[in-house]
Amino acid sequence: MIMALFPKRVFKVPVYAECISPDVFAGKTRGEITELRVWEGNKQKRLGDVFNVTEEAANSETAAIQLVGDLRKVRTVGYGMSVGAIRAEGDVGMRLGEGMRGGEIVVRGNVGSWAGCEMKGGRIEVSGSAGDYVGASNRGATEGMVGGTIRVRGDVGNEAGCFMKGGTIKVEGGIGEFAGVHMRDGTIIVAGDCGGRPGAEMLDGRIIVCGHLDSVLPTFTIDAIRPDVKVDEERIAGPFYRFVGDSVDDGKGKLFVSKDRNPHLAFHEKYL
Repeated sequence: MIMALFPKRVFKVPVYAECISPDVFAGKTRGEITELRVWEGNKQKRLGDVFNVTEEAANSETAAIQLVGDLRKVRTVGYGMSVGAIRAEGDVGMRLGEGMRGGEIVVRGNVGSWAGCEMKGGRIEVSGSAGDYVGASNRGATEGMVGGTIRVRGDVGNEAGCFMKGGTIKVEGGIGEFAGVHMRDGTIIVAGDCGGRPGAEMLDGRIIVCGHLDSVLPTFTIDAIRPDVKVDEERIAGPFYRFVGDSVDDGKGKLFVSKDRNPHLAFHEKYL
């Protein structure tokens, strides 16, 4: 079964739609799905009041949801999902896949901030760019992403992987400030350029920067030059400077920075 959802109008205020999840849709008829509750601004409404819902046959028994249209104001899509798949043709709003435990979300567009926040498993793939706090913790919390994979083909904003404890974030574009801040474990891979202060107050985990980085925090110490970095079964070609930190927290995290793309960091070599 594939349930296809189309917005009935251009949303002017945020729409909170935690119910758009294969776990919630499973076993329900189209009529029951249209009766699920969402919030449009401060008004609670039926899902069928804000979306046209159609049912399509599918070869797989796994529940799937197709979203088509402008969903930039729609938040918490895929909240806590553990099975099935969500496919979005267009931009999606904040908190995509929050608390996700399994399944797959694929977005053919951009996504808002907090995508995959506190994610525990599953896979998110974004063909465009993402906002701040990808794979991070919620405000006031100290546990970000603990498992799963987030892949963003465009750019990512600030504080990706904040309090991250596991899993992998792959960014094919650039990334903003404070990548991996408070990081405890897991891996962040940045194919493009990296904003300032990556790994600030990290305790463990890895950040791999293949592009340009203006400077490394003084609380990180160079300990090697590596020809490549192995991530799962993939080897990312270097060479890379490898730094260890953040010493302000007695951290043992690893920050790998491309040697070829950052000749201004060559002065660190004298400390090897």
